[in-house]
Amino acid sequence: MSNTMNGAEAMVRMLEAHDVRHIFGLCGDTTLPFYDAMHGLDHNITHVLTRDERSATYMADAYSRVTGRPGVAEGPSGGGATYILPGLIEASESSYAVLGITTDISVSSYGKYPLTEVDQDALMRPLTKWNTVIKQAQHIPRMVRTAFKAMTTGRSGAAHLGLPYDIQYEAVDPSDIWADPKHQSYPAYPQAPEPGAAEAAIDAILSAKSPLIICGGGVVIAGAMEELSRLATRLDIPVATSISGQGSLAETHANCLGVVGSNGGTDQTWEMMEAADLVVFMGCRAGSTTTSRWEAPAPGTRVVHFDNDPMVIGANYRTEVGVVGDLRLSLAEVNAILDRRDQGAATFGGAAAIADIKARKFEIFNTLAQSDQAPIRPERIINTLMKVLPPDATIVSDPGTSCPYFSSYYQLQQPGRYFITNRAHGALGYSLSASLGAWFGRPASKTVALMGDGSFGFTVGELETVCRARAPITFVVFSNSNFGWIKASQYADKDARYYNVDFNRTDHAAIAAAYGVKSWRVEDPADLERVMREAVAHDGPTLVDVVCQALEESNAPVRRWMG
Repeated sequence: MSNTMNGAEAMVRMLEAHDVRHIFGLCGDTTLPFYDAMHGLDHNITHVLTRDERSATYMADAYSRVTGRPGVAEGPSGGGATYILPGLIEASESSYAVLGITTDISVSSYGKYPLTEVDQDALMRPLTKWNTVIKQAQHIPRMVRTAFKAMTTGRSGAAHLGLPYDIQYEAVDPSDIWADPKHQSYPAYPQAPEPGAAEAAIDAILSAKSPLIICGGGVVIAGAMEELSRLATRLDIPVATSISGQGSLAETHANCLGVVGSNGGTDQTWEMMEAADLVVFMGCRAGSTTTSRWEAPAPGTRVVHFDNDPMVIGANYRTEVGVVGDLRLSLAEVNAILDRRDQGAATFGGAAAIADIKARKFEIFNTLAQSDQAPIRPERIINTLMKVLPPDATIVSDPGTSCPYFSSYYQLQQPGRYFITNRAHGALGYSLSASLGAWFGRPASKTVALMGDGSFGFTVGELETVCRARAPITFVVFSNSNFGWIKASQYADKDARYYNVDFNRTDHAAIAAAYGVKSWRVEDPADLERVMREAVAHDGPTLVDVVCQALEESNAPVRRWMG
């Protein structure tokens, strides 16, 4: 390593020290020294040039979700900093490690009204787990270490570093370039629960008549899937999930009920929520969607809560036993105690009850999925995806039309993060760009992005990025020429008084083709499976524009519309 190093070079070397392999970002005036350092230094980091800073952060977010390592996005000062915000708040609220680096105006010009001046520190503070604008070049290594420490320990989340223009040219001591290898992935430094907590949780669960485990995203983040499967099987306890919790168990697992709540849940899965006399929240914040706005568990239901963040315990429900610690370590402890007690015989009859619920739920689904109706029913699209996608496909969905259908009916065949959606803040335009991050993170998995045409319009420009990367992603547009979620809400809540929710029908296949994406438009249900198979098999980016039924006309698994 050279004896002279400037701040921009120090930033590159510090990212390299943390084993960063991909950066997603967009160039700007204040970024010139950083890009020059990326260009001039010998390193193994791939920089992916995006067409929008929002997209860069969404790519970093999905990359982080599939790799278990911090995702890194960068952008310039001013507008770049404001555009990087949406991805950082999504990652923080969803507990994924994403680092946003925004270069900034020179420290020496603060307060002199230079172009693109914005108080980045104040801007990012409420949206990140940790954040600073670096004021001196010699602070760069320490601040990068602190950012990675914050992102990867405790409840993981996003961090932000502001890197002013002038300090990118100032000298940094090369001997300060080092990193703790534990912070290259997360959860780093996982903590076991306090003595006695796991035992108290077991005693509570075993004293119940019909307990139900509800998993959020924390189970997959902690890598606790095998320990959960062992627990669910040995006690025959039913396991439900939030949308973020999908993948806690394979959805083909005998003890996996599937998604519950107001989005992606159905009347059939909700029966178990209402019947449970004890609910075990596991890496789940018991928020508004999973509980159908706290409708269930009902007051008086006993609650046990496992989480690595003590702040969520008892936030929404009086909790009988809280187990604070890393979920993988906590569940390993639970299983070890049951081993010592020699407890493992089936106890709660979960698998039989779930089989009955799923049979009734899928009887309704299968009828609709085989419908030859046009516009094509969303159920038919989901059913077709189930037929044509490999078991280890990575599916990314926007929170619009595709999400409730997918979460309710698609059966993920293996545990882990194979379904990704931005549930915390639900910004449109997520999946088109996030899918590229997922592909860079796990290129051996077939990556598919599902979106409505409203979402397509937000980030269509990233189709150029996807083509440049030659990523064999398949995009599926649920095309109904409106902002479907809001139109369906106006239908259900406002007696179909539609106001400003419709837009012109667009030929998304023609747009994609102009970018260089092999594309199809499907209006006849009879063509859907053949086209999907071709699209998935093609060795390059593909898009299928499916003219589908509008949400307000359909049987969407969203409880407040079904009542």
